Amino acid sequence: MYIGEHEFLRWLHVLAMVYWLGGEWGVFQTSYQVANPRLSLEERRRHMETAYRIDILARTGIILLLPLGLHMGHNFGAHPWGMQFVTVAWILTAGWLTLTWAAFIKRDTDTGLKLTIWDERIRYVLIPLLAGTAIVSLIRGAPFTMGWYATKVLIYSGLLVIGLGLRVIMRHWVTIFRQIAAEGATPALEQRLASELSMGRGLAYVYWIGIGTVALLGIAKPF
Repeated sequence: MYIGEHEFLRWLHVLAMVYWLGGEWGVFQTSYQVANPRLSLEERRRHMETAYRIDILARTGIILLLPLGLHMGHNFGAHPWGMQFVTVAWILTAGWLTLTWAAFIKRDTDTGLKLTIWDERIRYVLIPLLAGTAIVSLIRGAPFTMGWYATKVLIYSGLLVIGLGLRVIMRHWVTIFRQIAAEGATPALEQRLASELSMGRGLAYVYWIGIGTVALLGIAKPF
């Protein structure tokens, strides 16, 4: 049996999607306990730690989908950029992943918060770039030459927006729990935590629908 490059990429793509979708579900469920004021601060911290450990796999999956998609798109002929462009995309992604994992490792420190903000800033550049290219491609038929591929990139950029919002909420968890540890569990802090998590859960439903749609487009390639 021979497994070619494209089959290997498809396998990695499936794994990235699984960890992305499954990880977000794990964080979603854990967040209920993070916001539960009946639990002790230490217990809630343990649930937050579990959420972060699950979330790092989801973050890794969503980041890896970008170079995987560009690489497979090159194989399909869905964009005009050659293998050199794809290689650069993989190198830049390696740097992005290094930053993301560094922020995770240092998550309880000021350094970790700063690294997380830099991680978010990458998305501020990437999201409009991907969305703009996809929209132009859907209108003009280039540079993405396949409609399903351009649509997939457009939805992916929208999911990055939702993911960014969820990442900001998780970053706020750290600062809120620091305040609770320093000042005690005040009604204002508890309300802020509950409010942000409620908003995050609402975004999660849209997130899952979007992830499922991206997967369907990749499999069916309907147009």
